[in-house]
Amino acid sequence: MSIDLQKLEAHLATRSYVEGYTPSQADVHVFKTLSSAPSTPSAARWYAHIKSYEAEFGSLPGSSTAGEAFAAGAAPAKEAAADDDDDEVDLFGSDDEEEDAEAERVKAERVAAYAAKKANKPKTIAKSVVTLEVKPWDDETDMAELEKSVRSVEMDGLVWGASKLVAIGYGIKKLQITLVVEDELVSLDDLQEKLSEFEDYVQSSDIAAMQKL
Repeated sequence: MSIDLQKLEAHLATRSYVEGYTPSQADVHVFKTLSSAPSTPSAARWYAHIKSYEAEFGSLPGSSTAGEAFAAGAAPAKEAAADDDDDEVDLFGSDDEEEDAEAERVKAERVAAYAAKKANKPKTIAKSVVTLEVKPWDDETDMAELEKSVRSVEMDGLVWGASKLVAIGYGIKKLQITLVVEDELVSLDDLQEKLSEFEDYVQSSDIAAMQKL
């Protein structure tokens, strides 16, 4: 018995199976009447799908009655849902769904590539130029030793710069020194605390100026 392939294509264009919403004996019967896979898109998708159940043909539910009727040219029984029901599930998936999935995959790859590129981009290091003033105890304080003590402080992200002595009265001079610090690494409070440990020379220290690089 031969089957009307145009009728099969029209039938499967709006349905996933010959009858119902799961593979059944009706599909098995129609499948076996075909000598090869149909060339039309909907019927070809159905054929490939049913072929994947070939090892389970004997256990599929239902009867072959609807399939026999369809192969004989009769219209299949009306399914529970109306033919024009927009909610019918297409288990094969449409071309639009495949295109959407591909678009989502490409989008995800682009997002991942952008994130990787951003992660590998060298991070800008925030730095500041600081003018620090260090006051001695009196006019008898050895300012050369005071400066030597100040410059002996080493911290990651700290670079000492130029310095000069500035008169503040009564023969007393303070040390004014510039330094460059990496903001994330150097705490100026910690630095001043370290300077206060040189109690033989340092009376106090102040941040006179600070500017971001």
